[in-house]
Amino acid sequence: MSELWGVVAAAASSALGGTSIAATRYLVGHLDPLAIGSFRFGIGCLLLAPVALLGDRRWPERGDWLQTAGLGLLFFALFPILFNASLIHTSSARGALALSTLPLLSLVVVAALGRERLTARKTAGVLIAMAGVGFALLSGLADAPPQAWRGDLLMIAAALCMALYGIWSKPVISRCGPIPFTTVAMAVGAAALILISLVRGSFDAVAQFAIPQWSAALYLGVIGAALTFYLWAFALGKASPTSVAVTVTVNPVTASLVAAAVLNEPIGWNLAVGIVVVGIGIWLATTDGRNAPLSGR
Repeated sequence: MSELWGVVAAAASSALGGTSIAATRYLVGHLDPLAIGSFRFGIGCLLLAPVALLGDRRWPERGDWLQTAGLGLLFFALFPILFNASLIHTSSARGALALSTLPLLSLVVVAALGRERLTARKTAGVLIAMAGVGFALLSGLADAPPQAWRGDLLMIAAALCMALYGIWSKPVISRCGPIPFTTVAMAVGAAALILISLVRGSFDAVAQFAIPQWSAALYLGVIGAALTFYLWAFALGKASPTSVAVTVTVNPVTASLVAAAVLNEPIGWNLAVGIVVVGIGIWLATTDGRNAPLSGR
C-alpha cells in the first residue's frame, strides 16, 4: 500500500510538472532561464517553509547537511537551468518527450549502483510507457524550432539530474521526511539561482512584466515548485526510484494538452491512444513483485 501511494503521488506530481513545462515555455520568451528558476523555487521555498516549521518534524541531521545541500544544487539549481534553457530551443512536446527518458535513465543508474533489481517486467514497462509518450506526441514532434535537438539534449541532461536526485535523496528523505528535506534542498538551490541572477542582471526584464507573466511566474512557484516537488519527495519516501521515475511519462501528456490550449501547439487523435499505452507501461513497471530495493542504502 505504501508503494501504491508513492506511485499515485508521483503521478500527480508528474501531471502538474507537465503543466509547468508549458508555463515555462511561455515565460522563456520574456525572462532569463536563471531568473525563471529563481522565481519558481524561491516562491516554492517560501511556501514550504511555514509548513515544514509546523509540528514536530525531523530536519536533516548534521551528517546529512552536505548531501542535502549538494542535492539541492543538483536538482533545484542545475536542473532548472538545463530545463528552462532547453525550452528556448525546442517545443513543449519535444521537451516533454526528452524528459520522459527519466525512467530509462533511472533504471540504468539504479541497476549500475545495485540499488534495485533490473527485471524484464520493469524494463518492458518503462519502454512501453516511453513508446506511449512518443506516439501521443507524434503530431507535435515535427513542429519545433530550428536546431531543436539542442534543446532535446539539454532536457535529457536535466532528466539525468532528476534521476540522480531521485536515487541519492531517498535515504535522506527516509530519515527526515519529505517536507523538511525538500524545503532545505530547495532553499539551497533557490539561493544559488537568485545570487547568480542578481550578478547577471537576470531580473531586469521583470520591470516589463504584465499580468500574464506574473501569473505564469506565480503558477510555477505555487504549483510547479511547492506542490509538485513536495509530492515528488513524498513519493520517493514511499516507492522505489524507478517506480517514481516511470510516472514522469504522464508529464508530456499534460504538457501537450496545456501547450495546445495556451501556446497553440498541435495535438492529434494519437494523444488518446498514447495515454492508454503510457498507463499500461506504468502499471507493468510499478506492479513488479520484485520491485523492492536490494538494500537499505
